[in-house]
Amino acid sequence: MKYVIVWLALLPVSAESLHYNINWPSGLSLGEATLQSSHTQAADKSPEKWSFSLEIDASVPGFTIRDNDKSSASADLCATELDKSFTHGKRKGEERVTFDQEKGSATRETVVSGGGKSDFSIPSCARDALTFIQFARRELAQGRLAPQQQVVFGALYNVRMEFMGTQSIKVNDQKLDADRIVATVKGPSSELTVEIFFSRDAARTPLLAKVPLSLGTFSIELAP
Repeated sequence: MKYVIVWLALLPVSAESLHYNINWPSGLSLGEATLQSSHTQAADKSPEKWSFSLEIDASVPGFTIRDNDKSSASADLCATELDKSFTHGKRKGEERVTFDQEKGSATRETVVSGGGKSDFSIPSCARDALTFIQFARRELAQGRLAPQQQVVFGALYNVRMEFMGTQSIKVNDQKLDADRIVATVKGPSSELTVEIFFSRDAARTPLLAKVPLSLGTFSIELAP
């Protein structure tokens, strides 16, 4: 499911709440996901702040999948903090990544008693996965692709996007024109290529994604 998160979190920035259905290759429902964005600025004219969240609630027989991720970023979409919690079957985890953009480093910490803590180097204006998708949408709205870069989602993932043309797709029994983007996500020990269809509206809303996994190609579709 981490690649589903990377894609959703590879969902221009606005206050919104997007709901998605996650489907098996057969078309049957696996679960759903919600991606939310909000913008805040205190009355004292303190710096602007973006907040993003992603919730996934899915299951297969005997195996529950729940993810709850939250991140914050500056006005120019440089990450400041990422909180992750998950339940995958019997496995549970919770961690926090704090970004120090000036020093070019981030601290990853397991949020449990006696948990581990480590520092690692990050690129200039580093982004977590949730912030990156908003940055990618902003770039698409301006007629550009987000440049290849390292994205933080616990570990560092190299993300590269390619424009593959515009085509008509069917979403919720409606035919819509969408830009087809192929995103290659490469982690420390794995690599995945995801097909993403972005609406041609001003917000560049992600309409549909196809994610190849070991059990087949799963789809993530914008809900009505």
